[in-house]
Amino acid sequence: TDDRPSLTITITTRVQPSTTMANIFSDVDVSGFPDDALTDHQKYEHPLVSRYATKEMSAVFSPAMKFTTWRKLWLALATSEKELGIDISDEQLQQMKDNLYNIDFAKADEYESKFRHDVMGHVHAFGEVAEKAMPIIHLGATSCYVGDNTDIIQLKEALKLVQRKLVQTIAILKDFAEKHKDLPTLGFTHYQPAQLTTVGKRCTLWIQDLLMDYERVTYELENLPMRGVKGTTGTQATFLELFNGDHDKVKQLNEKVCAMMGFTKCVPVSGQTYTRKIDYHILSLLSGIAQSAYKMCGDIRLLANLKEVEEPFAKNQIGSSAMAYKRNPMRSERVCSLSRYVMSLPPSAANTHANQWFERTLDDSAIRRIILPEGFLAVDVVLNLLMNIADGMVVWPNVVEKHVMEELPFMATEVILMECVKAGGDRQELHEAIRVHSMAAGAVVKGEGKPNDLMERIAADSLFAAVHDKLDELVDPKLFIGRANVQVDDFLTDEVNPVLEKEAALLGKEVVDGVNV
Repeated sequence: TDDRPSLTITITTRVQPSTTMANIFSDVDVSGFPDDALTDHQKYEHPLVSRYATKEMSAVFSPAMKFTTWRKLWLALATSEKELGIDISDEQLQQMKDNLYNIDFAKADEYESKFRHDVMGHVHAFGEVAEKAMPIIHLGATSCYVGDNTDIIQLKEALKLVQRKLVQTIAILKDFAEKHKDLPTLGFTHYQPAQLTTVGKRCTLWIQDLLMDYERVTYELENLPMRGVKGTTGTQATFLELFNGDHDKVKQLNEKVCAMMGFTKCVPVSGQTYTRKIDYHILSLLSGIAQSAYKMCGDIRLLANLKEVEEPFAKNQIGSSAMAYKRNPMRSERVCSLSRYVMSLPPSAANTHANQWFERTLDDSAIRRIILPEGFLAVDVVLNLLMNIADGMVVWPNVVEKHVMEELPFMATEVILMECVKAGGDRQELHEAIRVHSMAAGAVVKGEGKPNDLMERIAADSLFAAVHDKLDELVDPKLFIGRANVQVDDFLTDEVNPVLEKEAALLGKEVVDGVNV
């Protein structure tokens, strides 16, 4: 009651002086690090290069490839000029040839700092080791002679590597499709269960996309033109002056240089640069490969969630730092991540081409240094990952069958109805009975979480007595795959095998880089 005496207890906690964790952390610099700490690791490293890129593709876009190609172009130009009557000695050409790979990059950097011009920096660095040739190096040429032609050569070499890995990926997927061509699986439209297909047939959809990419790569390789010898605004005026107005010799010079560098075609006309539309076409092609890879690996990620398919998983691989049981499709996720980046690049190339004023503006330079190599570096990694995934992909047939049998009873009702009608049943009465049983079975599956019992309901209904002794036969999954397995055989025979036979030499080449991360 209110007049009862109350008791108040006060508890006082005294904090003893001590060093707490907060005090220990209080003088930690959370925004940086001392200038003298980790001095070898204070420079940003591009993860595409340091973490993912292969040695093969990195070499294509390396300084060694770029600047030795410059020297080869200078040698090709000087050799062709000599053949057409310009006073160039054999000794000069020999010195150039002897020093193609003798590049002092530090010296070239010194000259570039002095002249504020990268091409002239390398002209002088080359001239120091090929002294006799110094007067005729870069004779008649402009910077884009070495810059643009080297870009085209690098694109061609990169396309060759992409073509090879596309073919190798297709070969691995072909074996997978053939192995699983008869295994029925749920088809999905709107990511809802639909008519059955087979695991192998679904794989042919992935292969078909990659075959289309292969055809585009092959077309570009066969038709990619070299810029050639064009001059400062594409008019070849300097070379016309060099050959005293002899138009035929200028044309021959262009043809000779292109042929020496391994090209059967050259850009018919140009400004200072080759048309940047070529860059757009190349990056669109790479985007197409990225789209194909993303679609394939997106499917694999969804199938991994269903536990029907798994990508390779190393013995000591950790799926999650917190959830030790997890087997995440990390390689497929990486494919999708890198592919998403590649798919973002074509608009940059489109804008670069559209914004080239008249014969040339230099606002194309910086962005092309980034998007062209990175597009190839990323696609190359993607193809390595696709090969790795396809080669070790695991299918769990029992899980696949379980999911099929959860939905197949509904799909089999039309066959059951027809069989009963042929045995003398009333189509409308049977249809209504199937509708009622299907709704009830669906309620059990969704409302109670129990297995689909539609077949048990039909087996207990005398209306369907005509099929009671063959219900198991009528719900055999292989009866519901249509021509899927035959389509696989036809597709592999008619579309895939001819490509693999044509490119047999590419299949024999070893993939240098594995998948390490």
